[in-house]
Amino acid sequence: MKVRVLLSLVLCPFILRPAPPAGAANAADEAIVQSYVTAVHNQEAAHKAASMEVEIDASLPRLKKQGRFHALRHISPLGLITYERRLFEGDTTVRNQVILRYLNAEAEAQRAHSPSLAVTPDNYKFKYKGKGTLDGREVHIFEVTPRKKQQGLYKGQLWIDAATFLRVQEAGYLVKNPSIFLKKVAFVRKYDIRDGISVLREVQSVVDTRLVGKAELTIAFSNFSLDDNKRSDVGDIEDLQLVESRHR
Repeated sequence: MKVRVLLSLVLCPFILRPAPPAGAANAADEAIVQSYVTAVHNQEAAHKAASMEVEIDASLPRLKKQGRFHALRHISPLGLITYERRLFEGDTTVRNQVILRYLNAEAEAQRAHSPSLAVTPDNYKFKYKGKGTLDGREVHIFEVTPRKKQQGLYKGQLWIDAATFLRVQEAGYLVKNPSIFLKKVAFVRKYDIRDGISVLREVQSVVDTRLVGKAELTIAFSNFSLDDNKRSDVGDIEDLQLVESRHR
């Protein structure tokens, strides 16, 4: 079911606008992309450090195993991700092979975050697909293709809010796997727009692993707030409090 949901979001039919002359279409598309790039730059300047609650529900359908991780997540001004009030319950295989691997990959990606990974024309080709609506918002839909095969980049779609030019959804698959233990990572990322900032609300992901088969994850973010003070490291992600599930 989750695979079908992801594919339906990635391959959903587009509402295409009437085709204007080619030159006018290209100019209009480039103007949208440039407004989006400006919005991204402004958001990065304002979004230096933040905190949020995160809850990860993960499962291994083939093994019929589940697990859940909950914590308060901090992003430092330098991009370091740390967690406190960490709690895990469920099967240890899900903990070690799915959730911890996801958290490690996320931390590595955040540390490696640089302009070379931004979803901008420097790193991606943008192809306008049309206008549509998403969660009641009018959006511009672009197909994005990375200019090179680099870890952290994806091939898929980008939904841009027509009013603010902030991203409201991304969907696709990573063009280079973050780990040798993974074969393919498909995802849908959903964002809320709050006070002029695009805030990650949910990630749905289906991962083909080499060791335990297909893994499904839903990561929900809530209670987002910008931090005024720098945060120190509050511990490694391996220090999860493990609560064995009654249904193991």
